[in-house]
Amino acid sequence: MLIIVYLLLMLGVGRCTHDQIFETNTVGVGKDVTLTCSRQQSLDPTNMFWIRHGPGNVPEVLGGTYSFDYNGVDKTPRITAKQGPGTFLLQISKTEPSDTGVYYCLKVNKLAMTFLNGTFLRVKGPEPDITAIIQGHQSDPVLPGDSVTLQCTVLSESQSKTCPGETRVYWFRAGSDESHSSVIYSHKNSGDDCENSPEASSPRKCIYNFSKNISSSDAGTYYCAVATCGEILFGHGTKLDIKAPKTGDQQKAIVVLLLLAAALAISLIVIAFLLYTIKMKTCDSCNVPASGDQQRQQGEEDSITYSASTFTKRKTGRADRKNKKSAEGETIYTDVRSLVMD
Repeated sequence: MLIIVYLLLMLGVGRCTHDQIFETNTVGVGKDVTLTCSRQQSLDPTNMFWIRHGPGNVPEVLGGTYSFDYNGVDKTPRITAKQGPGTFLLQISKTEPSDTGVYYCLKVNKLAMTFLNGTFLRVKGPEPDITAIIQGHQSDPVLPGDSVTLQCTVLSESQSKTCPGETRVYWFRAGSDESHSSVIYSHKNSGDDCENSPEASSPRKCIYNFSKNISSSDAGTYYCAVATCGEILFGHGTKLDIKAPKTGDQQKAIVVLLLLAAALAISLIVIAFLLYTIKMKTCDSCNVPASGDQQRQQGEEDSITYSASTFTKRKTGRADRKNKKSAEGETIYTDVRSLVMD
């Protein structure tokens, strides 16, 4: 817990002395390394730490001790932190590439922190045995839609691999303004792309191809890069130019589009005409004249009988006029007339 508190304090309270030492140390893979920090004996509650900050990692505490003589040892499988006569030592056995980083010796006294020295340790592996990266030249501009194959040839000195890990080949593309490079493809070296010479002294040749259907936005310079032995080696690049279609081709394309549009319009007109004809024939079949029996029946239905009524009123004789109670007689005549509709 105390170590965590010291690390947090180091972010805001740390200070450096004028006699701080910073050095660089380069060793080969598998070598043993010892880093030394001066220790002044004191009865004060002073602590000392070795801290490592590797690339891409957060700082880590490798070991600690006191300013007075102390026999305690902090040890991991390959790293040991312990006291020596007037010193605080950090021993790394059989170094690996992951041991590369900056190592600090730190003294903490209450809330005061002092960086005593720093060492940049570089663990160097075997050198790449690649002698050349050859890229083919793209001489003639290509049209959008064409397929292009770019070739990268990697020559190496020996037939056997000398670096740990696998070799990878990447393709980068830089735009026409040579900016904003980006990885567009990668190869994993499986050995199938390499040709071994019968003679051991002859260089080894590996060929990597990259194929792509070109669009108008693919113009630029394409670089082949080989990552091996902790380094990246680039080829000289292949420039790819995209040319616009010829004017004649554009005119032909426009003519074809116009013809297709005209054919479509004619087809729509013919379909509309056929639909109209079918509709008219259907309507004509509804207006066919009726047969003779149907006409006679229709004529009978059209015959209408009209009647008119005539009313005649007859008065009684003189004898009857004296009789006031006698009833008056009425005769109703009806005249019937028939009207036949033509």
